[in-house]
Amino acid sequence: MPAYEHFAAFYDIVMDDPGPRAERVDTAIERFRPDAGSLLELGCGTGAILARLNTAAELTGLDLSPEMLAIAGRTVPGAHLILGDMSDFDLGRRFDVIICVFDSINHLMNVAAWASLMRCVHAHLADDGIFVLDVNTIGELRRLGDELPWVYDFDGGTAIIDVTFAEDAHGVGVSDWDLRVFEQVNASRYELHHERIGEIALPLDRVRRLAADGFDLLDEVDEEGLPATDESVKAHFVLRRVN
Repeated sequence: MPAYEHFAAFYDIVMDDPGPRAERVDTAIERFRPDAGSLLELGCGTGAILARLNTAAELTGLDLSPEMLAIAGRTVPGAHLILGDMSDFDLGRRFDVIICVFDSINHLMNVAAWASLMRCVHAHLADDGIFVLDVNTIGELRRLGDELPWVYDFDGGTAIIDVTFAEDAHGVGVSDWDLRVFEQVNASRYELHHERIGEIALPLDRVRRLAADGFDLLDEVDEEGLPATDESVKAHFVLRRVN
């Protein structure tokens, strides 16, 4: 079963507020590419980030889930939405800004796919274009794996998310997200939607090495604006295309 086939309908209900992430993108554009006329989001999902951006740039979103894109089409009707793989795409054009946020890159389950995404981003960025990226760190995935399952009650049902974590022999953190949504159909009946979604986290020095070929590092901070480490919640990068 493709990821998010059923969970797409509940994604925005149980996920974190996308507002602060959109604000980070806006800030990066204001600092490093204020004249941006075009923006591509990789792993745009339901369009929650695109819908909250203040930029006047033309918006494009790419995602592998048709169910998520269907929601994005209603959320951001003015955006150009494309069904595709963020680790292997060729859109035949360049963008002033490319973003991959909400830890979307972590869903690519091997290092080769991360490297391929970086190459695709480089090929699709305009000269001096910027790439805004955030990642879940190894420390964060480890902490999530140590927590008890999360239970979210919402209007119309309950979601339970259980995360497990392991670290492989190469220092890559691997987590499995077990998602169960009990949707209330009527007063006495619930329907279960069950999916499993994976994430990996790389040591930040490895992320930097992946970005070193073709990009200058403009900014790298944690959630508090301090230098990011492998124990931060997230690492936020702004990269500029060179070469």
